[in-house]
Amino acid sequence: MIAPRQLVLDVLRPAPPTLENFVTGRNAEALERLRRVAAAAGGERIIYLWGAPGSGRSHLLQALAVAPGGRYLQPDDAADAGGLTLVDDVERLDAAAQVRLFNRLNAVRARADAACVAAGSSPPGQLPLREDLRTRLAWGLVYQLQPLSDAEKAAALRAHAAARGLAVGAEAIDYLLTHLPRDMRTLAAAVDALDGFALAHKRPLTVPLIRQWLAADQP
Repeated sequence: MIAPRQLVLDVLRPAPPTLENFVTGRNAEALERLRRVAAAAGGERIIYLWGAPGSGRSHLLQALAVAPGGRYLQPDDAADAGGLTLVDDVERLDAAAQVRLFNRLNAVRARADAACVAAGSSPPGQLPLREDLRTRLAWGLVYQLQPLSDAEKAAALRAHAAARGLAVGAEAIDYLLTHLPRDMRTLAAAVDALDGFALAHKRPLTVPLIRQWLAADQP
């Protein structure tokens, strides 16, 4: 039997990843560079992001995928084409995909209308990839993404709730951080859903209300 809490989480609809809904934390410089790449505004056109799970690597690449010309590296891509190429989890690339990325990075250096943003779990020098590819991933800008601290997540949730005109106390925020998945898109979606639940029950958003919401049968 599926637990009520899981049923609640399954019906949440987190907002699609965008650069705007990425909670910046200590990653302001990296985010600004990615904005410039997405807008083809000049500057460095090879960027490598790395960080622990939950640091936002995949969120940022998915956000860039909707930028004009943005797409994930595909087996049939022409290496010398323009546009923005995205590669996530580079440490998982097989030999053929490593060759494609190697050729793509060479092409980005050769033409001004091409860019590449790649992401992985480790800095370039520690990746289990061919040496010449590790070198090319370090050609441009390399950013270690810093995950949000609990205090930063709490502040972001309070701001998100306030933007909806919803007051959320510290105990309720702490309860959400303890009992729900810790990515910000899910937490923000939970606040949105709780706003409607609180209105329907004409009650403030408190820990008892959150417990009731998590235990409720969902459609």
